[in-house]
Amino acid sequence: MTIMHADLRTPLLASPASDRSELQHQDQGGTVIGIIGSGDFSRSLAIRLVACGFRVVVGSRKPSQVARALFPDVVQVRPQREAVDAAEKVVFVAVYQEFYSSLGHLKEQLAGKVLVDVSNATRRKSGGPSNAERLAELFPESRVVKGFNMVSAWALQTGAHDGSRQVLICGSCSDSKASVLQLARRLGFSPVDMGGLNASRDIEEAPLLLFPSWECPILATFLLLLFFYGYSFIRNVLLPYIDHGENNFHQLPLVMANQVLPAVAMVTLALVYLPGLLSAGFQLGRGTKYSRFPGWLDGWMRSRKQMGLLSFLCAGLHAVYSMCLSLRRGAGLLGAAYQQVKAGVESSRSEQMVWRSDLYLSCGILGFGVLSLLAVTSLPSVGNTLNWREFTFVQSGLGYAALTLSTMHAVFFGWDFAFFPAAYPYYLPPLHLLALILPCIILMGRLVLLLPCLKFRLAKLRRGWESPRHRAPDLWDPAESADSDSPPSFDA
Repeated sequence: MTIMHADLRTPLLASPASDRSELQHQDQGGTVIGIIGSGDFSRSLAIRLVACGFRVVVGSRKPSQVARALFPDVVQVRPQREAVDAAEKVVFVAVYQEFYSSLGHLKEQLAGKVLVDVSNATRRKSGGPSNAERLAELFPESRVVKGFNMVSAWALQTGAHDGSRQVLICGSCSDSKASVLQLARRLGFSPVDMGGLNASRDIEEAPLLLFPSWECPILATFLLLLFFYGYSFIRNVLLPYIDHGENNFHQLPLVMANQVLPAVAMVTLALVYLPGLLSAGFQLGRGTKYSRFPGWLDGWMRSRKQMGLLSFLCAGLHAVYSMCLSLRRGAGLLGAAYQQVKAGVESSRSEQMVWRSDLYLSCGILGFGVLSLLAVTSLPSVGNTLNWREFTFVQSGLGYAALTLSTMHAVFFGWDFAFFPAAYPYYLPPLHLLALILPCIILMGRLVLLLPCLKFRLAKLRRGWESPRHRAPDLWDPAESADSDSPPSFDA
């Protein structure tokens, strides 16, 4: 139903009873939503509600002091009591929790209405009621629903069709919660039912967490950086200086960083695919896919996306550092070329070194290109356009291709260094050899899983087949028990 502009300018509260009676005969697009509070969130929420076809009345303690230009013209700004009277069913409480007690005079008007608490916790609590539970205690005759607290004011103003955004909602009254869930869908969000009001504490404290899914990946990457940088410092700078006074401290900011970053990128990328091999080993060993993985493995598998993006970051920094080093070394190469021409040397090119450097650079460029593709498809806006088979091919198939190319990049860089005693000063191996250990183990494990005897058994397990020791005796099929490796029938 289209609401005429003249009707929207009609005072909603001139005759509250008649207004509510008239609004009850309108369709849902004309539903009046109340908002207690006139701050930034209230203004953004009012803009979003009006854009989605709702009528909005905002309640303020001092409506005369509210700048009307901040709200759309069709939004009514009234005293709190009048705003609550005008609201049909849903009232958003957009004030800080310390001001809840000042709303006590509205207890009678709010009775029977749905109060949507949008507040956040100011600190993590070890006990005590949440803001929503405290609001429910203050207004026992109202039905409190927690929601919209994780949506920013900016997100509310960016339009009703700006993409899918999750809204966590909880409440003890199923009917009231269903109303708020439906309202969130009409506003263009994706509501998630989190259960009863006792879940409100977790929802309120969620905005206090800083990248919770990134903590372990960032810590692991930092520890790898610290280990490889410390190892390179001891091997290439500290020990030569102590042993024979060689000063290599100038290598710390650029040369050593360019050696450490590719090592960290390779190991981090290997850590992305190691939990997949471990999970396959668990399933093959247990003979079923229905046994839960250990908690550490489950958390590790959920962190693979973040670790892959951190690997891409290190690889990108390595590419930039390499270009800077090439520019710096260019002047030295020009000087060497001048001396070569002056000495009458026609060519000092080694065919082996040319092949080596070209293969080394080609594998590095191709590996970084494939890794860039993995990073792009990790974006929700791109990944959501792929079906499951396409996404699996990119993240798994091309992921192993990126790991293989990165490993070959390191192998071509120093394919014979491991056989020279001079490569082990102070009995310490080169940095790139340490970085190759885990990727090579991952690739060998992947090849082992491609053996037909393991590949087909793992495929059956992941389709639901179980070995006989995991089946209940009364569920055994006599014909199938004669051949324990035969797959189940999926005709049903």
